[in-house]
Amino acid sequence: MKKIGIISLLIILFFNSCSTDDINKDPNSAYTTTAESLVSYAEKALSDYNNTPNVNTNNFRLLMQYWQETTYVSESNYNFVNRNVADGVWNENYVKVLNNLQKAREIINAYSPSPSEISTWDAKKKGQLAIIDLLMVYTYQTIVDTFGDVPYSQSLQLVKYPLPVYDKGADIYVDLIKKTQEALTNLNGTPFGDGEYFYKGNSGKWKVFGNSLLLKLSIGIADSNPTLAQQIAQVAISGGVMMSSADGCQLPYQLASPNFNPLYSELVASGRDDFIAAETLVDYMINTNDPRISSYYQKNKDGVYVGQQPGKAGLIDVFSRIGTFAYTRTTPGTILSYTEVAFYKAEAAARWNTGNAAIEYENAVRASMKEWNIADDLAVSYIAAHPYDNSNWKKSVGEQAWVSMFNQGLTSWNFYRRLDYPVLIAPETAISNAGGKVPVRLQYPGREQTTNGTNWSAASAAIGGDRLTTKLFWDKN
Repeated sequence: MKKIGIISLLIILFFNSCSTDDINKDPNSAYTTTAESLVSYAEKALSDYNNTPNVNTNNFRLLMQYWQETTYVSESNYNFVNRNVADGVWNENYVKVLNNLQKAREIINAYSPSPSEISTWDAKKKGQLAIIDLLMVYTYQTIVDTFGDVPYSQSLQLVKYPLPVYDKGADIYVDLIKKTQEALTNLNGTPFGDGEYFYKGNSGKWKVFGNSLLLKLSIGIADSNPTLAQQIAQVAISGGVMMSSADGCQLPYQLASPNFNPLYSELVASGRDDFIAAETLVDYMINTNDPRISSYYQKNKDGVYVGQQPGKAGLIDVFSRIGTFAYTRTTPGTILSYTEVAFYKAEAAARWNTGNAAIEYENAVRASMKEWNIADDLAVSYIAAHPYDNSNWKKSVGEQAWVSMFNQGLTSWNFYRRLDYPVLIAPETAISNAGGKVPVRLQYPGREQTTNGTNWSAASAAIGGDRLTTKLFWDKN
């Protein structure tokens, strides 16, 4: 991992302006930084990464054949090397998110409360660290699910470990579960203020998020560590996971630059038209009479929905544009949605009888319909026409999760790799390194090969080769 310091943007507060009465103080120096401002920055960075369609960092909508590129189709054909995509992913998560959260942790641990704060500081401190831990758990899971074995135990300690070792993904998952459970026991009151943008520091909402994250972790290792997975899934569900869209974790983007949604940034503010609908999902939705198609896509110049074949370029007016939500400045940035959690509950019920699988499946599809403002009667008709199939639950859950996770590409990729549905076919024009298949991981950053070569080489050997086709430890089928 390249040694990168905390970036100067740490002081730039999202939705706030930074000012000082002392002109002799540098507003971009570390002494003006508060833990809450670092959390603010990290949360926006995390949301920006999750939601951007920028091909330098987030190509999961292309992988899952939701979107297609209009002109430059390298990423649609899985060439992620030209733009150093993996380096971008590494930087977004390790530097912009995790490094800032780690700095916030250090500030909190070093803080000396005033006499009036002493009686309440211990609980507040625990709560602040718990929220930071949950954000870090979420981010590390994202990194593991993208690459496999990654720096963990020695990461974020760049002075002591400038070249960190890579920990096994399976071991990281176990520790993330432990950290999540510990964080849940320390949440109380409102440890952060409005500068914590996801839940405004509300511990009750963070507990629901934490249990939902615990369920996500358990489902992630359902095939690689089924005993632990089942145990943790039951603990998470009984602890209280998301039950409606009001529980969802989102960033509320604003009208003004640079705080509008990164979708708007790439599709409108950039002045470019780089994306159109992909044929795979468009045809599936047409064939299944899915009412969400009008929310996902716009009709082309001829008044119909048309998607381009994955891997091929296409004219913007011939094929469908992405839905109007992507052209809207204030579309919220999704971190963890109720729809996603509902599908985890459906999968848990199918695997371990934690509930009625058919009902949980229907709840999940209905949650997606509501998320996209589809009328209840249309949702009921759609579910009746596409009932849960107990004999092939992976197909039922996998295909519907694929459709429902339209704006959550990485999450959709996880469902796809775990359940092997839907059946996606790689473009004939895809790079040879993909082996004729949709990639199941990203290769490690080129920068890691040159600056942390020994540990990169060991990790590559441990996972079975640093290739797009190397399955992660939890991808067993």
